[in-house]
Amino acid sequence: MTYAFPPGGLPDQSQSPESTAVFTDAYAVIPASVQRDIVTSFLPGWSNTRVWVLARPLSGFAETFAQYALELAPGGGSDTPEPDIDAQAVLLVAHGTVRLTIGQDTYDLIPGSYVYLPPAADWTLWNTADVPCGIHWIRKRYVPAEGLQPPQALVTHDDDVPKTAMPDTDGAWATQRFIDPLDLRHDMHVNIVTFQPGGVIPFAETHVMEHGLYVLQGTADYLLNRDWVPVVPGDFMWLRAFCPQACVATGAEPFRYLLYKDVNRHMPLTL
Repeated sequence: MTYAFPPGGLPDQSQSPESTAVFTDAYAVIPASVQRDIVTSFLPGWSNTRVWVLARPLSGFAETFAQYALELAPGGGSDTPEPDIDAQAVLLVAHGTVRLTIGQDTYDLIPGSYVYLPPAADWTLWNTADVPCGIHWIRKRYVPAEGLQPPQALVTHDDDVPKTAMPDTDGAWATQRFIDPLDLRHDMHVNIVTFQPGGVIPFAETHVMEHGLYVLQGTADYLLNRDWVPVVPGDFMWLRAFCPQACVATGAEPFRYLLYKDVNRHMPLTL
């Protein structure tokens, strides 16, 4: 398996600035080709680390989550990574290795390692290797529900989570669900969705869940609202609620993406 990550760098002067980058009322596409060095930022409490901010809560658009691509140089990391005590998170390691502590427990993570961190978790993250480490980091403020305790931390790996095929697809469309979808303690799901070559979403999904979709592997033509957009590894799609979407996997290898969605809570009745 491969896990795409922003390429960084800077194109030379012979390159055209044309790309699939677009921002609309319903969706945005931030292709890998624009995820360059000059759009990174740095975070308080982190050392030798830079971040591509791909999504943030935006009024009137997608309002529930932030999504980062985090690059830790050798020796980079943080003992105080999360400033918001109410924030939960998912980490997916794209390349390199990194050492995670949660409370008294230590984990050495590798490409494909997946971590769920509940709100108020006591965690640290350090790159103890001599090469950079790339991590996808999704943050969401946890919404409590009466009678339910917050979830516990989870550390697992892509290889250890089976793919569940969608009905009547013969495995052409499958999802790895790292969290039990019936566990209502969770108010977000971050899954990996896989389409075999030629696999499709055979209708325009239209629903209340917001999405962040980061293409990890393969290519597809993706329907966003009324527009078909070709996507490749490293492209990020950012969808507000009720943005229609569908997919046709192209190419000779599986098409895989990391998918965020908000779930399992009543809709607030005030703005």
